[in-house]
Amino acid sequence: MIREPFIIAPLEKLIEVTMSRRLPPLNALKAFEAAARNLSFTRAAEELFVTQAAISHQIKALEEYLGIKLFRRRHRSLLLSEEGQRYFLDMKDIFSNIADATERVLALSAKGALTVSLPPSFAIQWLVPRLVRFSEACPEIDVRIKAVDLDEGSLTDDVDVAIYYGKDNWPGLRADKLHAEYLIPVCSPLLLHGAKPLVTPEDLTRHTLLHDTSRRDWKAWFKQQGIVAANVNQGAIFSHSSMVIQAAIHGQGVALGHSVLAQPEIEAGRLVCPFEQVLMSNNAYYLVCHESQAALGKIAAFREWMLALVAKEEQQKALTL
Repeated sequence: MIREPFIIAPLEKLIEVTMSRRLPPLNALKAFEAAARNLSFTRAAEELFVTQAAISHQIKALEEYLGIKLFRRRHRSLLLSEEGQRYFLDMKDIFSNIADATERVLALSAKGALTVSLPPSFAIQWLVPRLVRFSEACPEIDVRIKAVDLDEGSLTDDVDVAIYYGKDNWPGLRADKLHAEYLIPVCSPLLLHGAKPLVTPEDLTRHTLLHDTSRRDWKAWFKQQGIVAANVNQGAIFSHSSMVIQAAIHGQGVALGHSVLAQPEIEAGRLVCPFEQVLMSNNAYYLVCHESQAALGKIAAFREWMLALVAKEEQQKALTL
């Protein structure tokens, strides 16, 4: 007896056969599920934020694809056909399974490591001292701090959330403003009441000025006060805001510090603000993430915590003014 050879189809052929199964247009399925659930093209259109004509077009395309009628109109009402009723019951289960699978993925994404990219000075002066509160609120999320001097306006693959300093001009990214930013004169309390006391802004002309990145901020501040005798071309320039603040704490001169970064040192008594005159900034600190990920898992948890904390601190600051 001669046996016929047993032929095993190559794996590639099986995959090809599986992938060749055609699926109906997904937008048409969404339109059908919404229309069948509401028994109304109008309510389906409102739910999906499209026009009624768009829903009608999608349903017609799906009916042509399937070769059956899914709906029947009776006395100004919309009813499912027998085939449409069966199809809807299957689609309802499928959409429910998709929703459940999405929730499970989101639950997983709410755990693990969260990488936050931000300027070193903001990390040192603001975020790091408060980070323990986030760890207490979300112990299942491990925060990884990545200090960067300059942002490139786009998030790299290894960063979940970033803090940018600028004017909110990062296309494709969700940016939430953290604080109203302004620059304030700050110095050590010892310098305030030293041999050359600071009583009026003009007294700054007899003190060493400390500069954050460049001399233009002090120039703008003196111009705003109408003071022309100040020599802003003297004094050290620091590459990081935290450095100029530390220099001011150690009594090396008077700095024009960022309000957000200087505030913790003022509250601790290590710095004082000798004058009320401030220089408003065109820039601010923003919490940035991909728009599509703003409401997802661990990113959403960090965003909500940080925005709530900033709002609480701003409210407390307003009450003390």
